[in-house]
Amino acid sequence: MDLLQTIFFMLVALGILVTFHEFGHFWVARRCGVKVLRFSVGFGTPLVRWHDKLGTEFVIAALPLGGYVKMVDEREGNVAAEDLPYAFTQKSVWQRMAVVIAGPAANFVLAILVYWLIYSLGVTGMAPVIDSVTPGSVAERAGLQQGQEIVAVDGKPTPTWQALNEQLVGRIGETGSISFTAKQPDTIQTYEYRGQLETWLMEADQPDPIGGLGLTLYTPPILPVAEEITSGGPADQAGLVAGDRILEADGIVMDDWITWVNYVRARPAVAIELSVQRGEDIFTTNLVPNQVNDDDGKAIGQVGM
Repeated sequence: MDLLQTIFFMLVALGILVTFHEFGHFWVARRCGVKVLRFSVGFGTPLVRWHDKLGTEFVIAALPLGGYVKMVDEREGNVAAEDLPYAFTQKSVWQRMAVVIAGPAANFVLAILVYWLIYSLGVTGMAPVIDSVTPGSVAERAGLQQGQEIVAVDGKPTPTWQALNEQLVGRIGETGSISFTAKQPDTIQTYEYRGQLETWLMEADQPDPIGGLGLTLYTPPILPVAEEITSGGPADQAGLVAGDRILEADGIVMDDWITWVNYVRARPAVAIELSVQRGEDIFTTNLVPNQVNDDDGKAIGQVGM
């Protein structure tokens, strides 16, 4: 299935490139007064064809491996007298050059549009903002501080956690300096920092490059909102439904999912009074977590949400 998808998207991409390329020839030829007989995307048996009011035949053919624009051209045979003024060979050198160059130029414009679109959409992922710096670590000795965003390592951009990790992986086992470019969030002023590596993480069985620098990166809190309720579980018995948000447990504010999970785990078979938001309504209910054992045999609470 992956191979078929790859082939499909490759053909789609090729079709877009061919269409833009040939449209460049077609558009400039028309503007230069050249009569276009056929505009074809693909080779072989036509699958779809139609004509416009100027007599040009548009074709989508079976083999999407190229395309062509056929113009009136004296080099390809006799040309009717009424079509002679519109022949490619009757145009000036500059016009013929423009028609020939138009195809590659169209692909160049397409590349600009694609890069502009990518830039406009931005990069998907969490920015590598520092939540904490371990005392005595490489990061602390370099001068990196809590709250800063690392925008580059060794001059290479790190717009996301993943990009930062990939840059650091390449330095595992090395000895030498490593440079960081960082800034405060919502600012453009950047600062340069330099740290020292000494056979960095060489002995680690499962190296953690970010942690190995002494960094903990910031993760936005996940609200304690039920995405799914296990049928017959404690949450279901308490009347909770998907979409409910836990506001308080026994009067304690539940700001994030981890706080809520830890609170439940610490109270197996112990009743918890909840304040819950559903839409614009707020109500209270009681919930008793099931008692189960974790991997170490310790009793913990679970509520089925």
